[in-house]
Amino acid sequence: MKDVRIVVDVMGGDEEPQVVLDGISAALAADPALTVLAAGPQDIVVPFCDSTDRAEALIAPDVITMEDDPIQAVMTKRKSSIVIGCRAVKKGNADGFFSAGSTGAVTAAGTAYVTPFRYVTAEGERRPIRPCITSTLPNRSGGLTVFCDMGANPDVDPDDMVRFAQMGAAYASCVLGIKNPRIGLMSNGTEDTKGSHFTKECFPLMRQQVKGFAGNCEGSDMVSGNVDVVVTDGFAGNVALKATEGAAKFIMSELKGALMGSLKGKIAAVLLKDELKAIKAKLSGDAKGGAILLGLRGVVLIGHGATSVEAVKNGTLAAAEAVRADLVQNVADSMEGIL
Repeated sequence: MKDVRIVVDVMGGDEEPQVVLDGISAALAADPALTVLAAGPQDIVVPFCDSTDRAEALIAPDVITMEDDPIQAVMTKRKSSIVIGCRAVKKGNADGFFSAGSTGAVTAAGTAYVTPFRYVTAEGERRPIRPCITSTLPNRSGGLTVFCDMGANPDVDPDDMVRFAQMGAAYASCVLGIKNPRIGLMSNGTEDTKGSHFTKECFPLMRQQVKGFAGNCEGSDMVSGNVDVVVTDGFAGNVALKATEGAAKFIMSELKGALMGSLKGKIAAVLLKDELKAIKAKLSGDAKGGAILLGLRGVVLIGHGATSVEAVKNGTLAAAEAVRADLVQNVADSMEGIL
């Protein structure tokens, strides 16, 4: 197994730093070829690293909070764990970075310091790719659907949507092993004529430039299995993702209430204990740990703010696996005109 060095943002997430430290310990126990650079204030990371094998302290006195303006914070808090973590990847001191901190700040720091790939336009111009947050959702066909952008770019151009689609397709091929993935453009109907002015601009470009483009799809196709990749802008994508997460939590809460509300339900819950645990695990984001920021010249994973020990562990391990799979280069190689 290839040795891998991953920076973990100890100050990321809504929980106390100890939750992240416990997640790092769990990741190190699960992967003997992993070294973690714990980024955070000296009084937190140094004692932990001194007492932990294969953990190194990366001193970062500044902290970027969820309330900070992401771009302003990245510009002014240059000794924060997010900025220092991304710079470590840029300098080659680390192979990847995982943070459950501010999505906007991680995206801004990744773009500024890890730097995006560039693509050649039809006019011969070299333009940077907008990174997009990409992950997978379980679908009714028993597989996984790639979803991008999940929130990195609220405002985009049609050309950006083409790049998202191409990167999402490459992710589906490289990571999930899906040959000839089907790509759908999220709209308010599957007919070619449906959509906002923006999606109607995107449609012909994607039909011309995206291999495997299957046309418009609906929000329900995030989990239907009718397409392998669902593409949208970061604003709509983040709204759709959180609506889906909220619906899943509501259903699980209602199911738990129904089962615990009567003796008959409690007996059913005991009999279905393993099945219910499997459903909960499938709907939880902890198993994936995070979503990758595609389009950068390095591995950057973003975890959910309401993180847990299990999520930090799995996010750190997922970053290491992405490095070992050479995901960044595989995605770049799958797209024409990438520099």
